[in-house]
Amino acid sequence: MTAPNSTGLVVGKFWPPHRGHQLLLEAAAAQVRELVVLVYANPDSATLPAAVRAQWLRELYRGDERADGPRIGTTPLRIFALSAGADGVPPDAADDDTQREFVRQWLARQGLRIDVVFTSEAYGPGFAAHLGVPHVAVDAARGRVPVSGTVVRENPVAAAQYLHPLVAAQLGVVPPAVVPRVVFLGAESSGKSTLCEALAAACGTAWVPEYGRTLHEQKNGNLDYEDLLYIARRHAELEDEAAVQAHGVLFCDTNAATTALYSYYYFHRCDPALQAMAAVCGQRYAHTFVCAPTVPFEQDGWRGPEALRSFQHGMILMQLDFYGIPFTLVEGTVAERVAQVRAVL
Repeated sequence: MTAPNSTGLVVGKFWPPHRGHQLLLEAAAAQVRELVVLVYANPDSATLPAAVRAQWLRELYRGDERADGPRIGTTPLRIFALSAGADGVPPDAADDDTQREFVRQWLARQGLRIDVVFTSEAYGPGFAAHLGVPHVAVDAARGRVPVSGTVVRENPVAAAQYLHPLVAAQLGVVPPAVVPRVVFLGAESSGKSTLCEALAAACGTAWVPEYGRTLHEQKNGNLDYEDLLYIARRHAELEDEAAVQAHGVLFCDTNAATTALYSYYYFHRCDPALQAMAAVCGQRYAHTFVCAPTVPFEQDGWRGPEALRSFQHGMILMQLDFYGIPFTLVEGTVAERVAQVRAVL
């Protein structure tokens, strides 16, 4: 175990970030006061360059308050994306001494003092020795997370189980589900939450509330543009957590596609990473239900005016058609809707 007030270093391509990288980062963060992460490759990806991959890492480890910056637990992360041109990153094929000296000099120019290096690679001990600091190996045998960036790049579908949902979506794939997921969409006050809860009780399984509503209330209605991608990412994580407790099926209130709609509605734009998460919703859920906006409207202080319900409903249907996602419309009382869903499932 390293000193708790030390600064750690992790270096990698993160092309793309996978669960093995996350294990490395989280193990390192548990042992230091601050963790410096360098993301680079030469040649780099033309479509997913280091700056994009570094931003994915920042998004994976941001919390409810962006002002705190990315962190794992209480450990802040300083994530840097380096480029061959601006930073003089040596070619991947360069010898070990060239690679090690490049990092040493880059850290010196930035005024960064490193106390310990964490890797899952054979080069780790020599790299750390060149920097004059200890080395800590994390799952070097790849026993806990048997994957690599090369494996993911060669076959992202086969390796999807080792990817966070946010990262997987950028590659157009969806991690395999523990149980089938059924999603409920609908305008505000269309009965999604009530129906999910009733179905979970009737089927003896779990359900996932709409995380966007949770964060909206936490922030007193003052959501920022960046919050929308965070909402989609956090909702996906909550689904994964709930799936472990589910029996036969998991009911989900809302998906990333609806979150993308709200991003355009409130901010007239949508983060490309959120667009990608929206685009794979057809793969992520076994079936999609849309709640008709025919139940009495309830204004709870967080919703827009009732007049918007019809417009929201139409936008959801248009989006489902655009993505080619089949759906079932449910209407009537809660009991009637439960019966309709159970008949389809």
